[in-house]
This record gives sequence, structure tokens and C-alpha cells, in this order.
Amino acid sequence: MGREREWERVAGVLGDARSGRSRTMVVRGEAGIGKTALLGRITADAEDMQVIRGTGVESESELAFGGLHLMLHPYRDRFEALPERQAAALRSAFGLAAGPAGDRFLIGAATLTLLSELAADRPLACLVDDAQWLDSASLDALLFAARRLGADPIAMIFTVRDGVRPFPDRGLDVLRLTGLDRGAARDLVTAHAPGLTVPVRERLLDEAAGNPLALIELANALRSRPARQAGPLPVGGRVQETFRRRLAELPDATRRLLLVVAADGTADLGVVLRAGEALGLGPADLGPAEEAGLVVLDGEEVRFRHPLIRAVTYQDAAHHRRIAVHGALARVLGGDEHADRRAWHLAAAATGPDESVAAELERVADRAERRGGTAAVAAAYERAARLSTEPEGKARRLVHAARACYDAGRPDQATRLAAEAEQLTGQDGVVAEATFIRAQVAYERVSPAADAALALQGAALIAGSDPEQAVAMLTEAVWSARDAGAHDLVRRSVELLREVKLPAGSAKALVAAALIAYGRLPDGAAEAVPAMRALFESARSGGVEDVVECVIGGFMGLLVADDRAAIELLERMAGELRAQGALGWLPYILEALAIGRLLLGDLRGADAAAAEGVSLATDIGMDMQVTALKCIVVRLEGDAERSRAMAPDVLKHADLHPTNTALASWGLGLLDLAGGHADAALERLEAVCSGPARHDVLIRAVPDHVEAAVRAGRPDLARAHLPAFEAWAAATSCGALMSRCRALLADGDEADEHYRRALELHGDHAYDAARTRLLHGEWLRRRRRRTEARTELTAALEVFARLGAACWAGRARSELEVLGDRPAAGALDGDPLKRLTPQELQVVRLAAAGLSNREIGAQLYLSPRTVGHHLYKAYPKIGVTRRMELARLVSDT
Repeated sequence: MGREREWERVAGVLGDARSGRSRTMVVRGEAGIGKTALLGRITADAEDMQVIRGTGVESESELAFGGLHLMLHPYRDRFEALPERQAAALRSAFGLAAGPAGDRFLIGAATLTLLSELAADRPLACLVDDAQWLDSASLDALLFAARRLGADPIAMIFTVRDGVRPFPDRGLDVLRLTGLDRGAARDLVTAHAPGLTVPVRERLLDEAAGNPLALIELANALRSRPARQAGPLPVGGRVQETFRRRLAELPDATRRLLLVVAADGTADLGVVLRAGEALGLGPADLGPAEEAGLVVLDGEEVRFRHPLIRAVTYQDAAHHRRIAVHGALARVLGGDEHADRRAWHLAAAATGPDESVAAELERVADRAERRGGTAAVAAAYERAARLSTEPEGKARRLVHAARACYDAGRPDQATRLAAEAEQLTGQDGVVAEATFIRAQVAYERVSPAADAALALQGAALIAGSDPEQAVAMLTEAVWSARDAGAHDLVRRSVELLREVKLPAGSAKALVAAALIAYGRLPDGAAEAVPAMRALFESARSGGVEDVVECVIGGFMGLLVADDRAAIELLERMAGELRAQGALGWLPYILEALAIGRLLLGDLRGADAAAAEGVSLATDIGMDMQVTALKCIVVRLEGDAERSRAMAPDVLKHADLHPTNTALASWGLGLLDLAGGHADAALERLEAVCSGPARHDVLIRAVPDHVEAAVRAGRPDLARAHLPAFEAWAAATSCGALMSRCRALLADGDEADEHYRRALELHGDHAYDAARTRLLHGEWLRRRRRRTEARTELTAALEVFARLGAACWAGRARSELEVLGDRPAAGALDGDPLKRLTPQELQVVRLAAAGLSNREIGAQLYLSPRTVGHHLYKAYPKIGVTRRMELARLVSDT
């Protein structure tokens, strides 16, 4: 009634789902505004759809995957259709198998695939009421699926009560329900209480402010109490006050049994009656509440007619009665299947510190950790800490809670708990871990430099007592300081690393040696490169297993210019992390992979990796990583307009992320250089090569700086950064770029020799070779060696066109036009893969490798149907009709 406009928007969501396009909507509003009624209308309207209903319950909000279990457990027979690891993760999360669930995002991927599988039968409506009370693990899984669904006939609708608990609706379509207009409100009151006098009805309309539940309940209350119609109507908490009065009229025994229903949360009538019996209550005591319309009995279940009745029942109960009820529920919930609920009831019944209950909650945390419910782990450890009898035990449990909060994506709570733990103990190990947690939160919330400083502080506490953990913290310190361009923090971290005693040849020793070597760059490249290469080779051979250390190993491969092997390592790691569902790590791998592909000249591959990373990092709120990945997109040379448009947004972070933003500045300098704006290019590239990021992969910008300086008529500046680059090139056997630099600075035939030497050394670096051919062709043209120049320039144009380096292709084309040639302006269109979006390109490459839609979906966190949709759109763009043609097309390009 009175919801025509709102229903039109909801009907649009259902209509899109019916036509094969997934949609998600969050319906927000205050209590009683009509959210649940709207879901009822959807259920009635969706007779042609399969409907899955779920409801968040406040008392269940700390039980890992409780909400998801209730929604998807009936479809466990379909788990067999999921990829093996996803199916195993769901079974573990639901307690159907004993193995660990793995990364929390693997459950989200499994939820995504299962919903897509169910929607294959007929369009699916997934409706979740009171979603603010869903346990965090279930909510994370459902929202992850909602954000990754695409070409699936699925509508997901969540209702959320305002002002109760934050709900992460960022990026989702939100429908806010407000009060009914006065006409609709008057019709509703008239329908429920036709006998009210006009003055009383109008006053009720004023007080209820269009809230449907308030209108109905107050109208019913006034209709049953005509003598009080002239009295004051409740203003604050209108509906709650009405329910409160109705509950007060019930017998005391009924109110006590209703408190059992409110505290239990399972709706299991048997559990309620057994607990009631322990309190001296019987089944007949539910009768008055049922007659008053406050609860509904349905078979073996008993439910409150509205969640507000549960809230009022529990909140208004005396503290001693709540304790008694929770104690009774703990006694009747026997068996392993109720262990978690029993422990939480024991905790609620505790009247002070209780080490035995704290130990029970630790066991709850252990079980939740095996199921992958990090938020539930955090809640159990924090409650266990509050019940601890000794400060040291409390501190230890708080640190465990803080770590789980960090893993669950709750950085503020993680920081608060870690800081509290630090104040409770003098144990170096506990304080160091608490400091490390605060450091990792600081990376996103403050800056990489703040992360490095705190990690260094924590490592100093345990350098002698726990060397392996100290190295883990110092690894964080060095790499965050690298991001920040904070060389003083790198130096201090390296000094402490030298003091840490580790077994020779261990993985941690290799990591420490590589980081110490990294601290010597760029001046000590000859001494640094062997240790950096050793870590890289160990990571390639499987000698390093820690994810962070493997990522750094991949970066080390890029720093020693072993680009192709580094890409192979990073691609293998990305595949393993996708299979594990370790989504939190994947954007870091994709950053390194995108940079590697960029350095190798695979511009489209770099774009695809960066785009995937941006999408994933955005979905899980990794804002700093989004910036880092966008910097790589700016560095790409395939779309100058896009790069220049994105640049201001990322360059504003230069103070916090000088290493990443320097990549973007490098890209803008290259656009200027390719466009013939040598002075502007020199200014940008001088800032890159003299800035704080010059010690890293940005060393490879020096040849571009040399080219810009020579073109700008500043050979003096061209030599400014060459010594450091020459030392690095010699240590990494990367002489091709150095030969190109020498050619740019040489006179006469000596330049020709250096260009030809560079082309001999470039090997499989097609992009770098094309850049050298372009310069050589320009040099030959200026010396009127037209035939040789045309050969070099034509070869360069073909490579640039194939790689998608539009700006350099334009420059090569201009040089050929000076020679009198007229290369086709649309030469780039000859590469069919250029017409694909980054995600379509990824899907096509995986399909060309022989993966099925389901396997591709598992790797890219997409539903199999969405993968099929991408292939459907890609085929006509690239001129193929069959899957088997993809392998030839990808290999040919």
C-alpha cells in the first residue's frame, strides 16, 4: 500500500534477473518501515523464480556461517557440481567435513558458483531479511557473490535496519524506504482500525510519521482501548512502547518463557521447552503470547511475529533473569553439534571472570578458524579475554582477537584490541605481535612509512628470542619502506636484519640476505644482485612457501631483470592463490605480475592483470592497493587519453606512495616523449630518476630519461643517472638498454654500432627491441640511409601495433611518412585481441589454454555463466566461431 514507486524499482531488479542479468539491491529503512513486507511481496510475485530466503538473527550473529548454512544447507546435494576446493570449503564451513575451510574468500567464491548453479534451473531470487544481523562470515560470502555475479539470472535483495549495525553497501544499488504519504497511511489505519474518530486518527498519523508498523500497532492498541483514545500517544520508540505494554499484560511465566525464545535464537520449540522446564515453566505458558499475536508456532518452531518484539523482550528483562535463561539453555544444549551455542550461553550466564568458560570460547575460536570464520574467531577470542582471570592470558587472547579482526577486514577493531593487549603485558612476543598488527593496519589507514616504523619497532623486541618472526616483521618493514621511498627505514631495518641469527640456508635466511642486498641498491648492484637472485631462484623452485616472501621473490626477479621467469613464477602463484581462495593476497601478486608484463612489453597482459587487481581490491576495500594498481594502468602506453585522465587521481598520493606513483609519472613522461614533447618528458623523467623510487624497477626509466635529454638538447643531463644504471645493467647482464643509451650519446658510425649491438642483446624483449629499432630508424633517416631506415621503422611499427603500444606506433608511422610512406592509420586494428576488454582478454587466454568455463570462473572469481557471457561477446570481436580456434589466435599474437 503506497509503495508503487518503490515496487517499480524492485520489479526492475527481478525483471533483469529473469532476462539473465544479475542485480543486487539493498533495501534500507527504520524498524517497521515495511522492508519485510516488501520481501513478502517479492516472494508472492516471483512464482516463476526459485526463492531462497534468509534472515539475520541478533543472537546468532557471532556463529560463523550460521546464516549462510540456513540458506544453502538444503542444497548440499549440489556441492558436487562445484570445483573441488570450493565444495570442500563449503562442507567444512557447514560442519559437514573435518578439513580446514581455507581462505575466507574461498567460501565467497563457492557461494557465487553455487548460486549460479542453482540459477541454471530457473531464475533465482535470493532474499535476506534483517541482513545487519547476519554473522560476518555469511555476509562477506553473500556480498562477495553479489559483487561478482554478472550474466546470471539472479536477483539478490538484502533488507537492512538503519541505526543498528553498519552494513557495507558500498557500490550496491540502495533503495531507502521512507514513511508512507498521508493518503496511504490514512488508508492503512482505516483498514486496521475503522472505528477511530477522525481527531484520534489524525493524531495517530502525525505520531506514526508514515511508519506502517507503527500505524498498524498503534491503531490496534487504540481500537482495543477506546477509553484511552484521548490520552497522550507514545512518541519516542512508538512501536517498541506498544509492544512493551502488550508484553506487560502477559502472565509472568509467559514473559519468562518468551525470554527463553528471545535468548535462544534457533526457533527450536524443543530446545525452548526443555530450557523452560529447567526453569519451572511449561508449554501452556506460551499460550497467552500466541493468543496475543506476539509469537507464531509453526510445527517444531516458535518465532516472534516481529524482530522488535524479540528485542523488547530481551532488553527489558532483568539481568538475573537473563543469566538464568542462558544458564538453562547451556544445560539443555548437549552434544558436539551444539558446542558453540552452549559456550556462548555459558559466556552470557557468567557473572564475572571464569577461566573454564574462557577456555570453552577458545575452543569455539579454534573451530571457527577451521571453518574459515575469521569474524567469529575474533568475537570468541575477545569474549574469552574478557572472562580471563589473569592479565597475561587476557593479553594473549586479545592479540589473537586482534589478528582475527585484521584477517576479517575489521582494521579499527584490530587496532583497538592490539593496543589494549600491549597495555596488559610485558611479554615481548605478545607486545611484538600487537605492534605488528597495528603496523599492518597502518599501511592502509595511515601510510606505508607508518607500517614500516611500527613493524621495525615490533621486530626489535624479538630479534633475539624469535628470529623467524622478527624476519617476517622486518620483511614487512623493508617492503613498506620501499613503497614509501623511506630509505632511512630501509637502512635501519637492514641493520637489524644483519643482527638476526638464522640457520644457514633456511628460507628466512635467504629472505634476510635478499633484503639486506636490496638495501645496497643502486650503488652496490654488483654485490646485491647475487643474493636477490638467490631468493628469486628459491621461490621458483619451491624453496620459499610464505606468500609474502614469494611475492618479494617475484619482485626480486624483476629487479635482476629476469622478467620472463619472474612472470612465470608470479602467474603460478596467482593460480595457486586463486585455487586457495586467498583473495586478500591476489591483488599484491597481480601488481607484481602487471609490472612484470609491462617491463616485458606485454601491455595488454599488464592491463588485464591490473584491471583484475583493481576489481578485486575494490570489492574487498583495499584502497591503497587500488591506487597502486591504477598507477600501473597510467604507465601503460596503449591508451594515452585514459592514462592522462587517470593520472590526477593517483598522483595526489605521491607523498604516501612515491614508488607506485613514480610508475605513473614514468608513463606520462613516455607519452610526452612519444608525442614529441621532449622538454615535458625530460621534466617528468628527471623527477622519476632522481626521486625516492629510483632504487627499484624505476632504474629502467633511465634509458628513457637519456632519450628525452638528448632530444631536448641536454646531453649533460643525459649522463646524470647513467653510472647507477650502468652498474645495474652490468650486474644483471642487461646490456641492451645500456647499448641504446650509448648509441644516443655517440657520434658518427659509433652510434650505429651501439644500436646494432643493442638489437643483438635484446633477445625476446620485443618491445624494447622495437623502441631501439625506432631510434635506429630515425638515426638512419637523418643520415639519408632511407632503405635501412624504412626497414627498421616498418619492423618497429609492426611490433608496436601487435603489442598495442599506440603512442609509439604513431611516432613510427610519422617517421615513415617523412620517408614518403603512407602506412594505414588503422594498422593497430590488425590485431583482433586489441578489441577485447581486459577481462575478456583474460577469459580468452584461459579458454585458449584449455580451461573449461567452470575452471576459468574458479580462477577469476566469476560465475561460469558470466565466463560464458564474456566468451560470447569476445568471439565476434576476434573473428572466431569455435573454442578450438582460440589457441591458434592467442599463440599467433
